Amino acid sequence: MAAGSRVSIPSVVDGLQEAWHRVDLADVNEAVVRMVRCEGDFPWHTHEEDELFLCWDGTFRIELDGEKPVQLSAGDLFVVPRRTRHRPVADEGPAYTLLLERPETLQYGTEAGHP
Repeated sequence: MAAGSRVSIPSVVDGLQEAWHRVDLADVNEAVVRMVRCEGDFPWHTHEEDELFLCWDGTFRIELDGEKPVQLSAGDLFVVPRRTRHRPVADEGPAYTLLLERPETLQYGTEAGHP
């Protein structure tokens, strides 16, 4: 979505039916804002850049390799530092999160064996 365009986030959320499907909402400078439906366990992975999660609705946690998990509820924001092995987990039903990433960020990170 180009700058100056309006996006209805509730409408996007209503249209997300598939777990871990992400939708690009807007391009901002050198970043993209994405919406994701979180449901179940996502595979462990890493990125070469920071990854921002803003919980829009529901609850989920970010599990971090070797650290305590971070629980997020609507309105909570957490940044996973670059090169930190992590995975989001939503085991209490679907949750929705906004991501702020670079456009080239791979959903499954840099670990082999993922599409």
